[in-house]
Amino acid sequence: MPGSSFGNLFRIHTFGESHGAGLGAIVDGCPAGLFLEEKDIQTYLDRRKPGQSNISTPRKEADKVEILSGVFEGQTTGTPIAMLVRNTSQKSKDYSALANCYRPGHADFTFDEKFGHRDYRGGGRSSGRETIGRVAAGAIAAKLLSELNIRVMAYTKSIGPVSVDMTKFNEEAILNTPTAMPDEEASAEAEVYLKKCMEEKDSAGGVIECKVFGLPAGIGEPVFDKLDANLAKALMSIGAVKAVEIGDGVNVAMMHGSENNDPFMTNEEDFPEIADRIPIIKKTNHSGGTLGGISDGSELIIRAYVKPTPSIFRPQQTVDTDGENVEITIKGRHDPVIVPRAVVVVESMVALTVADLLLTNMTSQMEHVRKIYNP
Repeated sequence: MPGSSFGNLFRIHTFGESHGAGLGAIVDGCPAGLFLEEKDIQTYLDRRKPGQSNISTPRKEADKVEILSGVFEGQTTGTPIAMLVRNTSQKSKDYSALANCYRPGHADFTFDEKFGHRDYRGGGRSSGRETIGRVAAGAIAAKLLSELNIRVMAYTKSIGPVSVDMTKFNEEAILNTPTAMPDEEASAEAEVYLKKCMEEKDSAGGVIECKVFGLPAGIGEPVFDKLDANLAKALMSIGAVKAVEIGDGVNVAMMHGSENNDPFMTNEEDFPEIADRIPIIKKTNHSGGTLGGISDGSELIIRAYVKPTPSIFRPQQTVDTDGENVEITIKGRHDPVIVPRAVVVVESMVALTVADLLLTNMTSQMEHVRKIYNP
């Protein structure tokens, strides 16, 4: 299917459907010599897999990854890395009643209009389960970035009306709370809110924030492949994401230039130990780490706004494939909120974007080319 590839030099192609035999990804352009094992990828997939809490779909899947090619004796070979995750817990009969009608909030209608038919079992290619391939590939990108001391970290910023208190930020809580919130108190409050949503047969949305640490200045292209533009495309390609912010985001529309501009300063007094490597810093970071579409050496800050889960268990009005008005009640196994399991998806897409632009940047100056070919 056109549109299932992402990236230029560090390029991925995802495949598979929610109720098919399996899903996965092919990563092309990963440099040879990166130490990589299945457990590096499995750690990321385990953060995404279903059935881990009472606010996740009860569908039980091990989501065990198999590396089929591109790795030999624990290192990447420079050739395409193919990965597969087999589906083991499909219940396609749960969707048989939906074969001839369009679920509100889903891609059923638009898939029919585009392709003339669709896989109605769990949404097929438009299912959230498609993100398995992204996460598997993102784990490799994150491993590559870690070799360069660049770290990507995403977490739940809010669910419904409940927001994280950043003064109580605890990074360990991201992996230990069912909401992926870095604030245990906010997480407990969000769980109460989600329980009420479930009792009312409804769902909730939220916000995922992602930060990139250690990204050097100069990454990104000045026009169409801007760092922030590519990040926005990467995150908007996630099915449930409806808006993306960089830095202060929409709030800049209500600021003055004197408030929004980030003053520059030399780094010699405040951080002399890194002044030779990072001589110029910003006093503030309203821009979120980018200027002119290029990284400025500051912390990169991105937020993704996620819609409520469209599969809700209360009756809804829709239309069938014959154009008749009907009422449906969706069955099956669905998350009351997409956000917690989407955190690692956002993290993966950011890692993929940054890795691709880092490799692209290697040819931006003759000095870089000389270092490789005329050391």
